[in-house]
Amino acid sequence: MPTDDGPDKARTVRIVPGGPILIDGPVDIVTDDGSHVQSDRFVVAVCTCRRSKTYPLCDTSHRTRSR
Repeated sequence: MPTDDGPDKARTVRIVPGGPILIDGPVDIVTDDGSHVQSDRFVVAVCTCRRSKTYPLCDTSHRTRSR
C-alpha cells in the first residue's frame, strides 16, 4: 500500500467538462512519441482538445473554441 507522502502516492485526477484533465503534481507525462514532459507544479493541467501550443500541457486555448 502506498504511503500518503511518498513517490508512489496515488494521484488525484479530475476531468473538467470542456476543459483539461487536472492531475495533482508532480507528474511525468509520456507522449505518444515516447518523449517525457515533466512538471513539478502543485496541479498540472493536461490538454484534451489538442489546441495548446504547449501540448500536452494546457495553455487554456480551449476557452476560445467556438461550438
